[in-house]
Amino acid sequence: MRITEVEVRCCKQPDLEIDSASLRASDTHYGMEFLVVTMKTADGLEASSFGFAARSARGAGELAAASMRPFFTGRDALDREGAWQDFRTADRWWNHLPIYSYGPFDNVLWILGALDAGQPLYKYIGGCRDEVPVYASSLVLPSPEAYAEEALGIKAKGYKAYKVHPPGQDYREDVEVHRAVRDAVGPDFTLMSDPVACFNVDQAVRFARELERLDYYWFEEPLADENLPGLKALTSQVDIPIVGGEVLAKHPYSLANYISDRVVDRVRADVSWTGGVTGVLKTARTAETFGMNCEIHTTIMHPLELVNLHCCGAIANNDYFELLTPESLFDFGLTEPLPIKDGLAKLPQGPGLGIDFDWDFIDNATYKKL
Repeated sequence: MRITEVEVRCCKQPDLEIDSASLRASDTHYGMEFLVVTMKTADGLEASSFGFAARSARGAGELAAASMRPFFTGRDALDREGAWQDFRTADRWWNHLPIYSYGPFDNVLWILGALDAGQPLYKYIGGCRDEVPVYASSLVLPSPEAYAEEALGIKAKGYKAYKVHPPGQDYREDVEVHRAVRDAVGPDFTLMSDPVACFNVDQAVRFARELERLDYYWFEEPLADENLPGLKALTSQVDIPIVGGEVLAKHPYSLANYISDRVVDRVRADVSWTGGVTGVLKTARTAETFGMNCEIHTTIMHPLELVNLHCCGAIANNDYFELLTPESLFDFGLTEPLPIKDGLAKLPQGPGLGIDFDWDFIDNATYKKL
């Protein structure tokens, strides 16, 4: 199944607007930039994946196309492990690409294999479960009351948990946000906290103990992921599970010490920043051998979330499928919504991803083909 064509589209969703405060950003996001990667084979098969592009699809696309088109053209699409190993060498010698560059290309290889086998992707990987509980993950909201109101809405929709991304500007405000959410949803609803590396070690220890009193399920990325000594000190002092590692490049190798030295209690991976499906599986399997969970991290856009969902269906040591809320902001690029009902994501049963891409939307969003 030789790859004959590799196309990278630079795209923008012009209708999406996210206020700067919602992402702790310096300016408001008008439109979301993304890539769409497509490969065709000599056998007549074709598959695509969305790709993260940060603030510039043109920049991300030029880098990816320049490196990946010659790298993949002529390869057997089923030789995913060979490509993974060869790319590690090529990237070290010359490319030094962003952590999100390889993911969509690896995703396409897996989707091509599943299509060729006539199986849903998660079954092709090796199915573990047919449905996964879903938690909603907040943006940054303007007040404790706003978080409480959103959490109540999430609970009413049947979601199984809610994760708070607090403002991260004032310690006392962040504590109040988490208290307001717990008071709103009551004692029996699962809550998580992800302050996105806004604390020092002493603050994180104090905050973790507040979360323990409020019965939060986990405490995610309280410190920068590269701060291994600080994270290890925090993990050793508190009872609430500490979760981290999502933005370290070169999973799973960069997480080996995280896992073996118990720097955190649970690691993170996703098909965007971890090197695609291959990277997620390697990371999850490494964690599993040490009795640790690998919690799958949101990829923001629903076409990528769909690939994440298939990984969730093939991994035992992961508790939830994460989805950013409000979902309507990121629900584009598919011909139908993600299959979620009563807080459970059902694994699609058609070949490959099981849900088609909306090519009319993609064509309208494309501003450059590479």
